[in-house]
Amino acid sequence: MSLKPPIEPIQHAVVDIFSVNDGKLSIEQQIEVYVNDLFNVQDNKSISLEEVLEGLRYVMDFRIKNGGQPSLDKSLMKRLSEGLFLNMGHTEGHLLKKKTTAAADMAFFLFGDFLEEVSEFRAVVSELDVSDLRRQLKIHYRCQPNSSTKEQKRGAIAMVLLLTRFFPNQFGDWHDLIKESEQGDMERLMKSSLFTEVSDEEKSKMPRPPEVLGVALLPPPQALYFDRSVDKLLGMFSKTDRERGLSEEVIPALREHYGSNDLPAPPRPNPLKMIWEQLTDFMVLILIAAAIVQAAEKEFNSMIVLLVVVVLNTIIGFSQEWKASKTLNALMNLSVPQAVVIRDGQQKYIESGDLVPGDLVVLEEGEAVPADIRLIEVSQLGVVEGILTGESVPAQKNIHAIKSKTRKIPIGDCKGNVFMSTTIARGRAKGIVVRTGLQTEIGKISTAIQSSSKRKVKTPIQRKLSKLGIYLVILAILLCALVVVIGVIWKKDAREMVNIGLSLAVSVIPEGLVAVTTVTMALGVRRMAANQCIVRTLPAVESLGSVTVICSDKTGTLTEGKMGTSELWTTDNSLYRFTDSTSMNPNDGQIIREHGELRKRMIHVRHTANASINDQQEINYEAMRPKPIDTEYPEDYTKQLYSAFMISNLCNNSAIRQDEETGEYKSIGDPTEIALIVASQKGGLGRDYWSKNLGFKKVYEQAFDSERKLMSSVYYAENGNHLLDADKMIFACKGAPEELLRKCSHYMKKDIVSIMDDAMEMTDDFATQVYDENVRMASQGLRVLGLAYKIIPSDSVPSGGQTKAVEEEEEESSSNRNPNLVESGMIFVGLVGLIDPPKQGVKEAVATCQRAGIDVMMITGDHVETATAIATQLGIFKGDVPGMSRAILGRELDLLSDDAIIELDPFPSVFARVSPDNKLSIVRALQQRGELVAMTGDGVNDAPAIKRADVGVAMGQAGTEITKQAADIVLVNDNFTSIVDAVKEGRHVFDNILKFIVYLLSCNGAEIFLMLICTIANIEVPLTVMMILWANIIADIPPAMALGVEPNEKDLMDRHPRDPKMGVITKLTWLIIFVNSMLIAILALASYVFNLYALKLPIQLSRSMTFTTLTTLQLVHSFNARSVHLSLFKTGITGNRWMVGAFFASFGLMILGIYTPGISNWLELVSVGWECWVITIVAVILLIIFVEAEKFIIRKVTADKTN
Repeated sequence: MSLKPPIEPIQHAVVDIFSVNDGKLSIEQQIEVYVNDLFNVQDNKSISLEEVLEGLRYVMDFRIKNGGQPSLDKSLMKRLSEGLFLNMGHTEGHLLKKKTTAAADMAFFLFGDFLEEVSEFRAVVSELDVSDLRRQLKIHYRCQPNSSTKEQKRGAIAMVLLLTRFFPNQFGDWHDLIKESEQGDMERLMKSSLFTEVSDEEKSKMPRPPEVLGVALLPPPQALYFDRSVDKLLGMFSKTDRERGLSEEVIPALREHYGSNDLPAPPRPNPLKMIWEQLTDFMVLILIAAAIVQAAEKEFNSMIVLLVVVVLNTIIGFSQEWKASKTLNALMNLSVPQAVVIRDGQQKYIESGDLVPGDLVVLEEGEAVPADIRLIEVSQLGVVEGILTGESVPAQKNIHAIKSKTRKIPIGDCKGNVFMSTTIARGRAKGIVVRTGLQTEIGKISTAIQSSSKRKVKTPIQRKLSKLGIYLVILAILLCALVVVIGVIWKKDAREMVNIGLSLAVSVIPEGLVAVTTVTMALGVRRMAANQCIVRTLPAVESLGSVTVICSDKTGTLTEGKMGTSELWTTDNSLYRFTDSTSMNPNDGQIIREHGELRKRMIHVRHTANASINDQQEINYEAMRPKPIDTEYPEDYTKQLYSAFMISNLCNNSAIRQDEETGEYKSIGDPTEIALIVASQKGGLGRDYWSKNLGFKKVYEQAFDSERKLMSSVYYAENGNHLLDADKMIFACKGAPEELLRKCSHYMKKDIVSIMDDAMEMTDDFATQVYDENVRMASQGLRVLGLAYKIIPSDSVPSGGQTKAVEEEEEESSSNRNPNLVESGMIFVGLVGLIDPPKQGVKEAVATCQRAGIDVMMITGDHVETATAIATQLGIFKGDVPGMSRAILGRELDLLSDDAIIELDPFPSVFARVSPDNKLSIVRALQQRGELVAMTGDGVNDAPAIKRADVGVAMGQAGTEITKQAADIVLVNDNFTSIVDAVKEGRHVFDNILKFIVYLLSCNGAEIFLMLICTIANIEVPLTVMMILWANIIADIPPAMALGVEPNEKDLMDRHPRDPKMGVITKLTWLIIFVNSMLIAILALASYVFNLYALKLPIQLSRSMTFTTLTTLQLVHSFNARSVHLSLFKTGITGNRWMVGAFFASFGLMILGIYTPGISNWLELVSVGWECWVITIVAVILLIIFVEAEKFIIRKVTADKTN
């Protein structure tokens, strides 16, 4: 194995040619960034005022003070003074002891320093009116005898001295600078020893920061410093030597200043607090109240049942929350245990928690990054940042400075930085730690998750059921009071009326509501598990059915999450399309050729170049029809296709192996190179063909880097082969088309016989044709690579080439390199377009969502061109449809306040190059717009947004542990189509919850109206307390449970989402409940009155007959309740076997209570005769007729509204 070359520093992109001028511009650029932050800090939650002021303090102390830069842009100084004024008046404390905040003092001291050091700043201050200056500076807050600190008093004295010294004509009298009522405090201060001490100092009168490292220079604030060149960065971290790193002596002081490089331990969950929260849930309190009422009625059996329901509900809720409490614990897995650091010139391993900003860290392939680092030396560095960006392709890194007018750029654009917990995919580097602990990107995500975990947000169904419960309790109290009052007015026994009132109150409160809701959602969880969805929190099942917006990550959710070759264009103008391109099985998929002659005649193919088409000759279009190529005989391929596969394999360091035991294919290497190998294997020209069949051996390589944007390899065959003579070598190259084409002098002609034949000389027309194809591929979101080669003599590589290290060229200067090894004079072969393709079925799933009234938005860290291309293919982005034609970048979101994001119109459907903060802002904005948001993701960067969303959805395969723990739902197969199935199941669950609520309230309402009407009419009450309770037990819970497993209605995904602001029961639903309740009550009342007054039956028999009729009506009504609007004759009776079983079970219990001696006496019932059953059957028929008429009206009204 060859030795790795030493890390060589790459030439800086930013060079200080004119140090003075460049220094001034650099300082002004830094100050401008901080000034923008001073004005936006209130709206930008990702930065703090202290952080901004620390940055300005560092610029002052390190770049300006002591004459470092005495002159700066005046307009910038004017904005700086306004920004400091804006933030130096913040106060804290009560009215009698009001004092300025630490951040306000920092702004005040900075104002004094700029006043002292920069002439243009003084010019700006000189233009101010003294009253305005007095009002803005608020010096009186800083000279209070008791509440002001020594630093504040020192600052007040220094400010007065500076203003009177620099502006004797305007501000010569210090009394003008301080409120009249506070001037006495200043007078006393000016007579103190502190005044003498400050006035004796010639320079730096303002308070100084505490000394660190034994000097008065403040260490650099924690920031990415992507805009600093390496030399400037090393100048800022003056204690860091480029070769020796930090000295161990300064580490303790730096750690005390910056803190440790640790993520905070998550708070331990309190089980007792969790149980208490479960027991104090409003619906549970209702159940406890109902149990107390039952106990008051001495119905201890019912009380026990209710308390069992309370206990079960508490256990289920507690177990769900206990699992969720592990979210923060998963963060600890993200900490990198050890780091390789250089201190005192010694390279050694240390605990990553001991790192401090300024440490010099060495990064090697395969290692995790221990902190946020600014790179100073790199060698072919590629970093997998998927944990933060969601993108699986390694990001190429360099050391160049990036000039920007904002302190924030997308993580994917920070080419000079690497971030904590990302992984080095290839190459090596050295860098300086610039952020540690909570200041890192991972640390900020940790903070966001911790803050969101402190806010318990109820799900929609929890909020709605709580609201419904409040209404029902109020109604129960009113009815109870009403019945008692009316009974007393009619001179009934007050105690009996109180008992009846209490029984009615129990009827109003649906005892089974919480139990049935929990069971229904639990059954939904089981059904969703069968659809590859694991539900972590029960209420999320229903919430998912309510969502109005799904925010989906692109990579791995909407797309397959791995690169595949989509198209290959060759110089004979043939286009090859690859199907099933991401499957590593060479037998999967086809290669379909689109003939060059046919493409010339396609009107949709762009023709910028002059293409001569001979229309005189007869064209055989059938022969040119696109069709799969025969991969059995690769030697019969066109030389262009054959050569393209050759370059794809030779200029490639990845490999694919098949596991002998499992038969699975496994890949090693860069995803882009793997895609090229897969494409070649599908064409029958895999790595083995070139290395074993043709005997090619690599002797030289120039690795890809972000400067050249090319990679090249040199191969030879020892004994030659049919492609290459023994005295020749092949130089294969791939890379960015625009760079590669400039290095090519020729291109493969159409009728070439061998790769060693002469090629066509490059022309402008051909270059334009290549440009057209490149643009066409790029517009489809493809990543385009060019392919080229040249034949070189075998002596181009020194003797012993067989064992020559492929990286040895790193040590050679370009002047000593053989000219044959220079990437120039090559023969262009073609273009290959790669893409992370959409998953199968996702386009249809997106269309289903849109039909269901759910907006689908793509949120990705990828480039906007790729994102919009994929979104267009999936139907998420439609340029010609208002409201679906807007894409926005993360850096554009950074410039907007939360209110501005909320007001975006149209709201974007594609968000590209976004940061974790952007994702959180998007979710918050959508929620503020009244949307119910489902957020999907897999990386740690998605966790805060997933936690914040109404429904968080994590990927089961690609998702990190913390993301899964933060989510409500985990998709086992990482497929967007599973989300759509889950939405359907969520709507199904809510439908069933609504059905049994309507059923329960209709049945209980019927009992209430029946008793109320009789009480008002001074008729003997038709039911005793025992009868009411028995009817509630047998007619409420079994049918309601059966409604919980009702099959979903066919039009479920053709409906629009429910309005999130709408209650669980709408006005229409209340009307249906009222009508059905009155209908059942009137039929039961008619039976009671007929029995009591027409048939002159005894009161006890009449009550038993009324009980029979009422209970039977309620049980039959359970079949009506299977749909709010569909006819019973359409839904049928046997469609829900559980309902049939529940009906016969409840009906059997009713019969048992009526006819079984002992039980009937206990229930105060007597046996009923055939007359009762005739009356009951008539009542049932009338009920069905009236309900069918009611549903017909509902269908007609709903259809009219839709039309």
